[in-house]
Amino acid sequence: MHGEYKVPGGKLVVVDFDVVDGLIRNPRVAGDFFLEPDEALGDLDRALDGLPAASDAKTIAKAVADGLRPDAVLLGFSPEAVAVVVRRALTEARSWADYEWELVHDPAVPPRLHLALDEVLAGRVGDGRRKPTLRFWEWDESAVVIGSFQSVKNEVDPEGAAKHGFEVVRRISGGGAMMMEKGNVVTYSLYVPAELVQGMSFADSYAFLDDWVLQGLRSLGIEATYQPLNDIASPAGKIGGAAQKRLGNGGVLHHVTMSYDLDNEKMLEVLRIGREKISDKGIASAAKRVDPLRSQTGLSRAEIIERLKQTFVSLYGAQPGTVAPDELAEAEELVASKFATAEWLNRVP
Repeated sequence: MHGEYKVPGGKLVVVDFDVVDGLIRNPRVAGDFFLEPDEALGDLDRALDGLPAASDAKTIAKAVADGLRPDAVLLGFSPEAVAVVVRRALTEARSWADYEWELVHDPAVPPRLHLALDEVLAGRVGDGRRKPTLRFWEWDESAVVIGSFQSVKNEVDPEGAAKHGFEVVRRISGGGAMMMEKGNVVTYSLYVPAELVQGMSFADSYAFLDDWVLQGLRSLGIEATYQPLNDIASPAGKIGGAAQKRLGNGGVLHHVTMSYDLDNEKMLEVLRIGREKISDKGIASAAKRVDPLRSQTGLSRAEIIERLKQTFVSLYGAQPGTVAPDELAEAEELVASKFATAEWLNRVP
């Protein structure tokens, strides 16, 4: 068995081992991480040797942590990272380099059509009818996009939304409401096969799928980090958030919205942001929750998107692509049958 795992914001961890009579045997951990003292590398191998191959990540991580000598120092990885790479090896997970990637950055479409395209394209990747894809969204209309399980009346002020011209729509992924003002957000979707995140917890997969964008943001001078479960942040504040949906056919949708510029007063008129949400973030005011990309870079939205595209292409060799006519037609049908209906929008009133 062979597994590889690039720790988000950290180092590459590699493991090779045999499975004999249901047990891990002859494990060999390697990577570009830092570990002191040298002898601690043998601790990792001994901790894994003899573990049941059916062990979950928590059990593996505990065995590794317990097996390390007291003075061991791990930099760029952790016992949990070793557990992830072992599980990925056992489940024969794939890596980014195993796929041909497509990068789509088409003209703007209505918000509901963006959401329908997410479902259609993720489904097609799951079916094997489309290459794994990164798609950047363009906006010429404003919308509040609420999570699949959110209540409309709890999240959106209808008078404020109407006053400022925000359509209210519901996506298929969970998570919180996002105020998508045209020209002032950077939104992208990843459509990937489930094998890419095989062996990872949901929490690990969020950071794993967005590690490339952290690299892109850092190249712009932003000290970007991932804050579990799904926030992209910097020392200046939250930048954006991610959401994910895994389809039954093996397609995974992972999408992110980051604020380029933000009118805090408008946000407080459009969204209902309760005191519980604010206290959970450890801050005194909802108006301080998000620090946009414009203030941190001084660059235009288009320049930021271009740098992010360049980062993805340099890492994974993506080729330019577009939404095919039949994919667009399928998405338009899905808008009519689902995303534009009152039943879908108000499924949690």
